[in-house]
Amino acid sequence: MNSFKNKSFKALLLVIFTAFAITMASSVYGDFSKNNTYETLKLFSDVLEEIEKNYVESIDSSELIEKAIHGMIGDLDPHSAFLPPDAFKGLQEDTRGEFGGIGIVISKKNDLLTVISPMEGTPAYRAGIQANDVIVKVDDQPTKDMMLWEAVKLMRGEPDTSVKITVAREGERKALTFELKREIIPLESVRYATPVPGFGYLWITNFREKTTDEAINAIAALQAENGPLKGLILDLRDNPGGLLSQSVSVSDLFLETGDIVSIRGRDDREMEIYRAAKGDEKYDFPIVVLINSGSASAAEIVAGALQDNKRALIIGTASFGKGSVQTVRPLRNGYALKYTIAKYYTPSGESIQASGIRPDLVVQRRLLDESEGGIDVRRLREEDLENHLLGVDEEEMRELSQPEEESESLDKKEEFEKLMRLRDVVYEHDDRDPRILLLDSQINRAYEILKGHNLFKAKASS
Repeated sequence: MNSFKNKSFKALLLVIFTAFAITMASSVYGDFSKNNTYETLKLFSDVLEEIEKNYVESIDSSELIEKAIHGMIGDLDPHSAFLPPDAFKGLQEDTRGEFGGIGIVISKKNDLLTVISPMEGTPAYRAGIQANDVIVKVDDQPTKDMMLWEAVKLMRGEPDTSVKITVAREGERKALTFELKREIIPLESVRYATPVPGFGYLWITNFREKTTDEAINAIAALQAENGPLKGLILDLRDNPGGLLSQSVSVSDLFLETGDIVSIRGRDDREMEIYRAAKGDEKYDFPIVVLINSGSASAAEIVAGALQDNKRALIIGTASFGKGSVQTVRPLRNGYALKYTIAKYYTPSGESIQASGIRPDLVVQRRLLDESEGGIDVRRLREEDLENHLLGVDEEEMRELSQPEEESESLDKKEEFEKLMRLRDVVYEHDDRDPRILLLDSQINRAYEILKGHNLFKAKASS
């Protein structure tokens, strides 16, 4: 009797799922006769039924269907995913509040769990985890075939608890193991300093719910300290992005008129345009924006908007190229579907996807207190991700972003460590002189440009 009920339940589940899938496909594709969607779904039904009946071990149909959905969505692009309840909850935590973790941004590269960048001031950052490190184990669990949200769930946890991360790093013969103690990862996204009197440094690490308010407060503090700013260095390097609304409102802080970004879906005729509007506070000081290949998504929107509206000079290296728009659709029982619905375009009509933002002035990052040349601070870019959506002029951008010849000097590792920690000075616990920021060649060049602009302006008005 129980066997009969179990079979009946499975059959009912199969009918419900098939009907649901047919309905969803019908709403998207329309006429089945044109694309054989119905036949494909029937094939899926046949396979599921056959496995249920004859597979060597008993299976959980619900789990099998869930894995099929994971595979379907995961094959679209690197940023689309089917999110179980825990993963959906984690995604919501990313944009509000605080959470316990180790502080790294990760993605998939060639199906490997890869670090995009460590967050400054976090356990992963202090331990020396670097961009492009491949995470091979989390607490001795191999990450091969592990979904992104599963890895994130393993690395997060209660503060003061430990997690072991094993990474493979280019140039290292053996895997490196880090024993990290989780901390509350603060979601403050704006930090600031005065490297030279009169000139402000504004560092936006990501775009979250309060980023614009934090930026306004930071600029007010800089002006209280310096008087009217002679120039602002806006640092968007290694900023993985975040909320579209915040990237638009941050751009709007520095623009009085003009387009900020446009969004186009499958049909190019359906376009949404975000435009600047005059605000209560007018920031008319010159701006230099710093970007690199860790600058993605919302960070690229800001850089593109200020560049195309001729409001700022962009220096550094080509950005990541994550120019696609995702939406998150909550589903029943706490599940959610995150999928790509459109692409971003700069005010000039250029697609950000894969191509990224091209700096007005290419400046390699290096330490200025060293006699040798620059350091290669390569970052994982959108074009490196499996199944990335195609953009424009990818071949040209690939040539522009080729790394310099790699130095074999062991001093380069030490230089890299020093370089990545220069920005620690903007944390409250760091008592070093803010002028240390000028040892970063890109920050130094930005300052020299702003200083030159002021000198020229003063000479022209005399």
